[in-house]
Amino acid sequence: MPIDAAKAIAADPRTTEIGWDHKDVQLYHLGIGAGIPATDPDELRYTLESRLHVLPSFATVAGAGMGVVGGLSSPGIDVDLAAVLHGGQTVRVHRPIPVKGRAVQTSKVAAVYDKGKAAVLVLRTEAADDDGPLWTNDAQIFVRGEGGFGGERGPSERLALPDRTPDRVVERTIRKDQALLYRLSGDWNPLHADPEFAELAGFDRPILHGLCTYGMTLKAVADTLLDGAVARIGAYSTRFAGVVFPGETLRIRMWAGDGRVQVAVTATERDDAPVLADTLVEHF
Repeated sequence: MPIDAAKAIAADPRTTEIGWDHKDVQLYHLGIGAGIPATDPDELRYTLESRLHVLPSFATVAGAGMGVVGGLSSPGIDVDLAAVLHGGQTVRVHRPIPVKGRAVQTSKVAAVYDKGKAAVLVLRTEAADDDGPLWTNDAQIFVRGEGGFGGERGPSERLALPDRTPDRVVERTIRKDQALLYRLSGDWNPLHADPEFAELAGFDRPILHGLCTYGMTLKAVADTLLDGAVARIGAYSTRFAGVVFPGETLRIRMWAGDGRVQVAVTATERDDAPVLADTLVEHF
């Protein structure tokens, strides 16, 4: 069924109440590779409830990530999950995320773009608690085979990397079971666990969630260039340039600037195949 862009954008926003506590935060952090080594004081900030802080990318899964999942069932949208790929993600936090909280989350389809062979849905979720806005998420979702409806093509700008050696380069290995752990935070797409479903989607085995790579990368930037001070992070955006498989190693290159860090992420085992591109961390 083709996407009805006008109907999707005109639909009333969907509002839900969400809640989380330290267990949800800890599970998310473990899912993006925190806790290695387990007794490292820097890692305990992600895993031990008495020292816990919240990485801003947790906003993508708070309340079980219903902004993205719910957006795919909005009026005017009826798509096959096997045709869906996460194209990009932006998170903007308006203040540090508390370890325990409740919020009202509002979700809507903010835009539908026609890329020819694919449609791109921009799914926006905004969360606020009694003290005001907490975060705004924009997820760019590619739906293969749903383009060509004559709609606006949308933005296509690319963020050029600095023409110099990166300030820091780190590598992060993805555990073979990491997708199975990460999906417990709410993204149950079988593409990341079921080999038969992955084959239907064109992959020879399940792939890692793009948002898992997203969180791993932000943690690497925070730990490497911001002394682990996650409260300094204001916004974080990326384009998912390629898939990554559990068991592979991410090479994360960072260029620090005035209040911003540009990042490029590649898969070392596949000749530095691009994984994340146009990646920017804004900080205070």
